[in-house]
Amino acid sequence: MNVMQKQILIYPVIVTECNDESGHYYGVSSPNIKGMVTDGKTMTEAILHAEDAIATMIAGTKYPTVEDPTKWHLGPNDSIMWVTINMAKWLNQYGKTVRKNITIPEELNNWAKENKINVSQVTTQALRHLQEEM
Repeated sequence: MNVMQKQILIYPVIVTECNDESGHYYGVSSPNIKGMVTDGKTMTEAILHAEDAIATMIAGTKYPTVEDPTKWHLGPNDSIMWVTINMAKWLNQYGKTVRKNITIPEELNNWAKENKINVSQVTTQALRHLQEEM
């Protein structure tokens, strides 16, 4: 198994269709990821939020073992869905940052200050764009 395959994780989650004072939405939890609870207005939004919530909770830890969801007790509005988490991609996007000094022309620096441009953010976006093209 290569490094990239080790960074692709798949966890089962319990999706609960809810209709209460908050309206209609989908709640998501997982016995695999203790304390992970999220939701979304649509099923798609709920699963996307679950992907981010799981990645956030397990980043920097030993990844939890996947439990067998057939042993979980489900309520009448519950269903099991599987969430794929690309930890390498998530960590690349949201992981640790490092301080880097760069040199730019003075007039660009002045223009950036005048226009309240975050040079670190622009540099990061430009590097990510280049990375995607390569």
